[in-house]
Amino acid sequence: MKQDRILVWDLPVRLFHWLFALSFVGAFVTAESERLRDVHVVLGYTVLGLIAFRLVWAFAGSRYARLSSFAYGPRDVLRYLRSLLTARPLHYVGHNPAGSWVIYLLIVLGIAAGASGYATYNDNGGEWLEELHEGAANVMLTLVFVHLAGVAVASLLHRENLVRAMVTGYKLRQRR
Repeated sequence: MKQDRILVWDLPVRLFHWLFALSFVGAFVTAESERLRDVHVVLGYTVLGLIAFRLVWAFAGSRYARLSSFAYGPRDVLRYLRSLLTARPLHYVGHNPAGSWVIYLLIVLGIAAGASGYATYNDNGGEWLEELHEGAANVMLTLVFVHLAGVAVASLLHRENLVRAMVTGYKLRQRR
């Protein structure tokens, strides 16, 4: 079986991915510091700006960046997760169904955290928005760990280095 090198993650997707990760982690670790409050706020706005860009790029970007390439329903997610328990897990060139749902959740939670953080910073909405802000950020952190575990499992089961692919943009595609 031969392998072709294929560009899957274009430069805008890769930049979004790593800047989103760094901005979220930075915002999370500065959340409790009064001294670093401005840094926290700027990183939160950066997360929102990156999400806005990614939503545009989901319709205007290259093939695997487009929403249509990773729009999977619940049955697809369950089928994919079940296949991971077999000797021949289903393989996707772009996002797999489980990964696509994590992306959706991260975007929704990022918007919730950013909007509630903005409102809280401007003293609008009261304590419930502050709780929403913290809760959304905590669930996002949990999803980050789920994402990292998924990358590790998929990399091992599919025998491909997904971290390298998100750095270089290239994956290997099997052909007969």
